[in-house]
Amino acid sequence: MKTSPPLETPDGRYIVVRGRLWRKSNPRLPPERLMSLVSELMSARRAVRQAGADDGRLRHARDAVNAAKIALGERGPVWWSDGAPDFNRRLVTSTPYADWYHARSVGDADDGADSDAR
Repeated sequence: MKTSPPLETPDGRYIVVRGRLWRKSNPRLPPERLMSLVSELMSARRAVRQAGADDGRLRHARDAVNAAKIALGERGPVWWSDGAPDFNRRLVTSTPYADWYHARSVGDADDGADSDAR
């Protein structure tokens, strides 16, 4: 089964996964830096899986995931500079994006419901 890319907000700040907004990476990151950070994030996610019930290893791995996401701009301070608030992890229907989301036709609106991106 081919998975289509998640729906992206018109301003390019978020993707929509299962009806929830998730902040995208900072588009101003240089490609080499972006690749490096994504590699760090994937390693940290593998470490979370491998930590099992070891609380110390799990905490360390989760901290590494968080640090990578902050460096990517997906968490922490927003990467845009127009003063717009952050709606990361909020239901799209309870944000200013609700009208845009509802206006999407059923045929066009793939909100990544089958995606396991997050």
